[in-house]
Amino acid sequence: MASVSAPAQAAAAPAASLQRGIVKMVLSGCAIIVRGQPRGGPPPERQINLSNIRAGAMARRAAQAQPDSKDTPDEPYAFQAREFLRKKLIGKEVCFTVEIKTALGREYGIVYLGRDTTGENLADSLVNEGLATVRREGIRGNNPDQARLCELEDQSRASKKGLWSEGGGTQSVRDLKYTIENPRNFVDSLHQKPINAIIEHVRDGSVVRALLLPDYYLVTVMLSGVKCPTFKREADGTEFTESFAAEAKFFTESRLLQRDVQIILESCPNQIILGTIMHPNGNITELLLNEGFARCVDWSMAVYTQGADKLRSAEKSAKERKVRIWKDYVAPTANMDQKDRQFVAKVMQVLNADAMVVKLNSGELKTIHLSSIRPPRIEGEEKNKDKDKRFRPLYDIPYMFEAREFLRKKIIGKKVNVTVDYIRAATGPGESTPAFSERTCATVTIGGINIAEALVSKGLATCIRYRQDDDQRSSHYDELLAAEARAIKNGKGLHSKKEAPIHRVADISGDTQKAKQFLPFLQRAGRSEAVVEYVFSGSRLKLYMPKETCLITFLLAGIECPRSSRNMPGGTQVAEPFSEEAMLFTKELVLQREVSRLSGTFWPLFHHFLVV
Repeated sequence: MASVSAPAQAAAAPAASLQRGIVKMVLSGCAIIVRGQPRGGPPPERQINLSNIRAGAMARRAAQAQPDSKDTPDEPYAFQAREFLRKKLIGKEVCFTVEIKTALGREYGIVYLGRDTTGENLADSLVNEGLATVRREGIRGNNPDQARLCELEDQSRASKKGLWSEGGGTQSVRDLKYTIENPRNFVDSLHQKPINAIIEHVRDGSVVRALLLPDYYLVTVMLSGVKCPTFKREADGTEFTESFAAEAKFFTESRLLQRDVQIILESCPNQIILGTIMHPNGNITELLLNEGFARCVDWSMAVYTQGADKLRSAEKSAKERKVRIWKDYVAPTANMDQKDRQFVAKVMQVLNADAMVVKLNSGELKTIHLSSIRPPRIEGEEKNKDKDKRFRPLYDIPYMFEAREFLRKKIIGKKVNVTVDYIRAATGPGESTPAFSERTCATVTIGGINIAEALVSKGLATCIRYRQDDDQRSSHYDELLAAEARAIKNGKGLHSKKEAPIHRVADISGDTQKAKQFLPFLQRAGRSEAVVEYVFSGSRLKLYMPKETCLITFLLAGIECPRSSRNMPGGTQVAEPFSEEAMLFTKELVLQREVSRLSGTFWPLFHHFLVV
């Protein structure tokens, strides 16, 4: 038995005064940690040992730095004694008197449940239940507290309670398991069902040590979807504490430490067990976010079974209130007017798989990039492997044409809802990256459908991965990640193991000889389908003909529009009056629209072009 009675050589404390505190933790059947009330930060703590009694020592794991050391199991009824006190005391107010304080600072005293000495005497209750024994050495006959304890012990012995039961209590020793041979299989076998548990230790606000019941697995669990500030140890051994780490730890401790909870074990990537802790008073994950003690973490957000939108909403609330870790937070669109952040616009052109030109109600044209997605691409070496061939991204990058066509068919010429998520600043060229001008990145929806999510779900775009502290991302980033996961699972588009589609498109738009040879074929074909790929001027277009897989230049018969400025061998040709207006008129009417002809020639626009 582990003795926690006052050592004989300890000096008696001065006249005992009644003190109060909140029970933070029960170390064993005869030792507790009490804390004060928090005032601007974690409160002070102190350990109080119950005088005159002994309780069994709790199990202890072998020191990792000492290979020869062995795990120490529970002594009989040690865990039951700890549980007896834990269920009575955790989070409750107690009062106590310190009778003895040793030279090493250990304090021994009498502890009562409640604000005064009329409350339950914990040492009396433990001895009465047979969960602790009286330290009879040095008992003074005139000490009523010691005499009462001896009488209670005699009664529990006669009743064969606890330690005095038949068999000596060997059946009360836990089979404690410190390690799990295959954590991933263990987590999967539980099928995300809630497990009863006791939180035994809080490492930081988002990482705890839990005792899983009834099998007594002791596991470390990281909260899914979030991360709190932590306590770090540098390579030279010095410790570094991130801002609000201590406060976040106290927030979790004061609510969960040694509480009865339920845990949903959700995933186990790289031997790290991720889970959600459910307590009758609330979900600690969402509470930490709402109070500004944690931030969302993309890599573990997807496994959070309670809904990632709840976490983002809680984090957003903390950001808006600028609490704790967000005290200096500035929203990416904080300096924009509401009318510039959310608006309805008409899609005039799809530039590629993540960008489009829209027309605002004011008539202004604006380029919008879809937030947090990356269009199909190939590496530079593959791009330049055929130097004799002119590289055409739309046709030569796998799935770029499919992505552009998906957007074109869905949104060209239609009104969409635009919500600006962030403005990406212009960047200069790097060693392996090109220069980018400033970009307006937004979430674009039509009929309630997020266009970026639809693209990603079909495997026609991928999600951009961000640094954890980078808040310039889509307001629906989690949905994008989930859509990408589905596309990967189903092997769609870019994630398919099949050969990528090849588009062999003949460009005869700049070759007069080929155009003359091709014209009779078009004239005999009757009805032809085409997509207006480019508008050079009001009456000069470039058409893509899917059936014929070619690009042609097309001049509207019977009319001529003012010419736009263009580069000529002798210099730049100046634009003619109203050329810009004519070109914009034609663009709005037919650019990237499907058109057809009904006879031997493509008929003039306006009357005979059919936009389908």
